[in-house]
Amino acid sequence: MKKWIISALAYLTIVVLAYIAYDSFANLEGKQAHSEEHKAADSKTEDHDTHGELKSEKSNELHKHESEVSSDNEINVDVQESNKDIIITLEDLAGHSVDDLEINHEKLLHLIVVDEHLDQYYHLHPEEITSGQFTVKSPLKEGNYKAFVDINSKSLSYEVKPVPFKVGKPSTNEHNHASLEIDKKLEKIINENKVTLTTTDLVVGEPVTLTFDVHGAELEPYLGAMGHVVILDEKAEEYLHVHPPNVNEPVFQTEFSHAGIYKLWAEFQVNGRVTAYPFVVEVK
Repeated sequence: MKKWIISALAYLTIVVLAYIAYDSFANLEGKQAHSEEHKAADSKTEDHDTHGELKSEKSNELHKHESEVSSDNEINVDVQESNKDIIITLEDLAGHSVDDLEINHEKLLHLIVVDEHLDQYYHLHPEEITSGQFTVKSPLKEGNYKAFVDINSKSLSYEVKPVPFKVGKPSTNEHNHASLEIDKKLEKIINENKVTLTTTDLVVGEPVTLTFDVHGAELEPYLGAMGHVVILDEKAEEYLHVHPPNVNEPVFQTEFSHAGIYKLWAEFQVNGRVTAYPFVVEVK
């Protein structure tokens, strides 16, 4: 009888110990599983945060790129007159010389200069003397001028803007003068050559055709075109340089972005001589 009781107690003890061991093992596995789930969740959250950061960085880079693309000119232009020379210096925004210009109508650089009244007009072609620096003999008298440096860079964005400069020591007082007088008759006679201009409707935002009649004169190619037309608004702030699409006809096409009075100079070469014919028109 005693042996049976002892055997029963031993068996019961084994069962209890086995149950305790099993319960401990089950709890341990549950904790480990929970821990793994927690780590996975943390990892997923971290991945999500990292992904968000990457997206944010990409968004910032895109915004930065768009900002750079839509920024102002990437070329700084300086124009000075010294010792009867006009000196043009071209630098990028970091101060480095710009040396990647493309030839445009047979020249690396076209320099248009007008006085403050738009009475004087010069189309010059400075020569490069060193990287990013050009010079040309100055035909200018003492006074206030605006230069328009027309160039094409292979890598930098650039739009022609007026660059004010002085020759000598002109008066600092502003000269009040009347607005440009619109030509009643679009016909000019210079150097015994007559040129007549006819236009389509001069309306803002609409294509405009400028047709010049040279009255039988034999035009010669000039700088790779059968003529050039430079157009400035009354304040010499808006600049247009137009060439004829047809090499055989002095017909030009352009478009005006603002209403107002404009002065244009049509340049033609006859017998080796280039003459600029000025016209003043109104765009409505």
